[in-house]
Amino acid sequence: MQQRIVVKIGSSSLTSDEGGLNRERIVFFAGELARAQADGLQVLLVTSGAVAAGFRQIGYAARPKQVHEKQASAAVGQALLMQAYQEAFGKHGIGVAQILLTRSDFSNRKRIHNAMMTINELMRHGIIPIINENDTVSVDELKFGDNDTLSALVANLVKACRLAIITDTDGLYTDDPRKNANARRIDRVDMISEDLYRIAGGSGSSVGTGGMRSKIEAARIAMRGGVPVFVGRVVEPGDLALALDGKGKGTYFETTAHALPVKKQWLGFHSNPQGQITVDRGAEAALVSGGKSLLPAGVKAVTGEFHPGDVVEVVNLDRQTIGRGVVNYAAWQLQAVAGLSTEEVQRRIEVQRIEVIHRDEWITLQQVY
Repeated sequence: MQQRIVVKIGSSSLTSDEGGLNRERIVFFAGELARAQADGLQVLLVTSGAVAAGFRQIGYAARPKQVHEKQASAAVGQALLMQAYQEAFGKHGIGVAQILLTRSDFSNRKRIHNAMMTINELMRHGIIPIINENDTVSVDELKFGDNDTLSALVANLVKACRLAIITDTDGLYTDDPRKNANARRIDRVDMISEDLYRIAGGSGSSVGTGGMRSKIEAARIAMRGGVPVFVGRVVEPGDLALALDGKGKGTYFETTAHALPVKKQWLGFHSNPQGQITVDRGAEAALVSGGKSLLPAGVKAVTGEFHPGDVVEVVNLDRQTIGRGVVNYAAWQLQAVAGLSTEEVQRRIEVQRIEVIHRDEWITLQQVY
């Protein structure tokens, strides 16, 4: 299989500050992506810009705040956006396809499998899939929040060799470079710490939704799936090739993790946990770095109502999420035997499997790479 790259371009890179498409920028990005495809890469584009492209066309004075106004803007803007991409890529003899996704698509394993099959077929024919969130039907509680997260999930799904998140700043800095002349760019990140989140600000422009914090979170998701990430600027011809080659104007998030099977991706990032289990230090170590299953002896507390086969979140004694897994106990059963030995559990209740969560049904979400 050819190497695949996922490139995410934000609203601020595609539109003017006042709203509306910047067609020169779209033509530029199409040229950069066409060059990558000519170099033998399979290209997937995750694009923002539908709302920003459409709100002026409707007649709004500024980017709308109400959900129905944003959805109307997206409905108009998505057509304008795809038309612009179709014309820009057409100059290079490349066809494009529109794929609109919501978070519920990723939560449903059959639907995301179908989307994956469609993407594979398009790329087999040299068509570039252009992916966006379906803003016209998404509701706030089901939204990705921004396309940074969507791009990371797509990169994991297609097992990309790199995710490039294109933004209007040249990477992550120790402080806001617009306000602090002594701010230093962080060229390489091997592990995402709380310090990185603390130095990340909010949204960088009036037309975008995703600031640097959302890009760090996207990098965390992609890294866990074995996909290295570039966050930075692509403004001149050849910049994308440099970014993909490790010489770009931005920050590189590197990982030694392996690509995740689709089942583990679903478990870690798309499933809906029905409860929470708190574990002791020994169980935490066994799950995170020991490759072991969770036994009742390591359970300290149980929250929520769940049944065998449900997904639960597992936290440590510091209330930090360490992973998710498919539980083999009902909540009431686990509450009755938490902290007990295997022999004592077998005397008290009847369960099909003694493991609370088997290691094959578990994904660690802490960074261990």
